[in-house]
Amino acid sequence: MFTKVAALASAIGLFACSAVGVRESEEPKFTVAAKLGLVEVRQYNARIAAETVVTGDEMAARNAGFRRLASYIFGANHDHAKIAMTTPVAQDSTGSKIAMTAPVAQAQDGPGQFRIRFFMPSTYTLATLPEPDDKDVKLVTVPPETLAVLQFSGTPTPDAVAARTGELVTALEGSAWRPAGAPVAWFFDPPWTVPGLRRNEVAIPVSPN
Repeated sequence: MFTKVAALASAIGLFACSAVGVRESEEPKFTVAAKLGLVEVRQYNARIAAETVVTGDEMAARNAGFRRLASYIFGANHDHAKIAMTTPVAQDSTGSKIAMTAPVAQAQDGPGQFRIRFFMPSTYTLATLPEPDDKDVKLVTVPPETLAVLQFSGTPTPDAVAARTGELVTALEGSAWRPAGAPVAWFFDPPWTVPGLRRNEVAIPVSPN
């Protein structure tokens, strides 16, 4: 009984923390190569992600992709291992602990097609992560890359993401960096987080001029 009460108290505490923008998840490590006002040019090492491609409008694709990937990390995999989203660590049936990193990433692959990614913990490799049960969920290695990143708060609607992406492109004009790929949007907080405390980012791969 005490264990159940403690677990409930912990879950309530984590929910409350995430509602006000307190984050405990691991984030992929990066170094800042340059700053252009509010824009950071970041260098990321290779990292592993679970990804899925969804057809639909931007918000519907994001929600569908999130559910599909959440199913994988909550146990729809060959090992039945669980990876916690709002709680930083979960216990699987073998006693090992697996944590998931933030953010959730969304990029457009083509008209009406979006690629959604959950980044995996840095302690895992492709060989040690459980294989997804869903054939539409893939484990991939994201190669090292340099990205220009603009952070913003609020609800990340398609219009908000598009506006911030436009600001990011404008910030690169006349700088020492030029766009070298398609933009991506990153989301660090669950939907119940207070909008003004939410962390969202738009990013564009860049190369030096």
